[in-house]
Amino acid sequence: MESPVIFRLSPLIRIVLLSLYVALTLPLPFLAEVTNAPVSPVMLWLGISVGLIILYGVLTERVILDAQGIKVAYAAWVPRLLRNGWSLPWSQIKQLKPRTTGQGGLVYYFLSKEEKAYLLPMRVAGFARMVKLVEEKTGIDTTDVYPLAQPWMYFILLGFTLLLLLVDAWTIMIAISSGQLA
Repeated sequence: MESPVIFRLSPLIRIVLLSLYVALTLPLPFLAEVTNAPVSPVMLWLGISVGLIILYGVLTERVILDAQGIKVAYAAWVPRLLRNGWSLPWSQIKQLKPRTTGQGGLVYYFLSKEEKAYLLPMRVAGFARMVKLVEEKTGIDTTDVYPLAQPWMYFILLGFTLLLLLVDAWTIMIAISSGQLA
């Protein structure tokens, strides 16, 4: 691997998560105004905007493989306090260890020679290629390593998110047509 190979978060996952965020938060300022909620719609718009920027920043995750090792990084504008990346030289990787999640899924951690664990990013586009490159560099057998969630799961979530956006549009239209918005 002479030049770095970069794997970004899957566009499907990025679109689904951003759309779901918008679908869950968009009607809140309208509903706050219609119901005379104690929270100002302006404050809600501000909070929603900040949240959207933070979410987008988290979704800039990328995995960089080069001759030296593997690195997880985020866009330069994302504060380290929000998301801290990591890097691990190939020579320090002892094994790839599976762990069961609370929901019954399986995630993998790189275990370093110092016994520190680093989560294998599983939501990148080109996951199978990334895992093959890891196998080539480390010699660790990765034949049983699969992504945590399959694309069809995200397509189902996208379908429900689009349905929710339609309900949001209907809710906002009702709020506007009721004449209760200033």
